[in-house]
Amino acid sequence: MTSIHQLAAKSRHAPIPMTFDLPEPRTKRWVPRRKAQVVAAVQGGVLTLDEACHRYALTVEEFLSWQRAIDKFGLAGLRATHAQEYRAVR
Repeated sequence: MTSIHQLAAKSRHAPIPMTFDLPEPRTKRWVPRRKAQVVAAVQGGVLTLDEACHRYALTVEEFLSWQRAIDKFGLAGLRATHAQEYRAVR
């Protein structure tokens, strides 16, 4: 399973999740851990961006916002409250 601590450290070399480690396709509640798993799967080549968007009914922009949040703020950037706080700071 993808190490949350490695993602929190903004590591692009985090372990690649296997398909059985991924959230269920019918996921409705997107906690930071699940978002990070999907981003890690795309970065690791387990899923393509198109596959991830189709599987989880995401827009490309939504996925890319998760990826940017991890790159810029680590795992904490994926929390909805943090996203609102960071947007207000701009």
